[in-house]
Amino acid sequence: MKEKINISNENFNVSIALYRPEIPSNTGNIGRLCVGLNISLHIVSKPSFILSAKEIRRAGLDYWEKLNLIKHENEHTFLEYCKENNKRIVPISKFGAIRYDEFNYSNDDILLFGRESTGLRESIWENDAANSVYLPMSDDIRSINVSNTAAIVSYEAFRQLCLNKNI
Repeated sequence: MKEKINISNENFNVSIALYRPEIPSNTGNIGRLCVGLNISLHIVSKPSFILSAKEIRRAGLDYWEKLNLIKHENEHTFLEYCKENNKRIVPISKFGAIRYDEFNYSNDDILLFGRESTGLRESIWENDAANSVYLPMSDDIRSINVSNTAAIVSYEAFRQLCLNKNI
């Protein structure tokens, strides 16, 4: 068995934000990812389901209780939070400007993911378009599952900020 790495907020403080999530199992999987990386999960605006639903807990398993969950009433309160806490929003979109592995992540980043069906509303990320990130994919699909994308991008940020520095 490989040795575990101690991940603290001192060496990795990136967060994930989900804008109006629609699928409980995706949110649960991303919550579990956040616990595994010791990072916060932000829910922006009202999800399409009840956050305490058993579907989320099933996907997040017994880790959901350990999750640092931050809820924002709407996109304006989220943007205000980011500004007040000096957080850089990194929108993740198939229309992003920079490939995910060529982007320079920082510990002040919040990785912002859109709805499963419609992605991110342009108004929530238009001011951060230069920091937007995409994953390459074939033309045969419309998108990559949001929980898979969150894992790929989060671990790339972790690799850049921590693994390359041998935490």
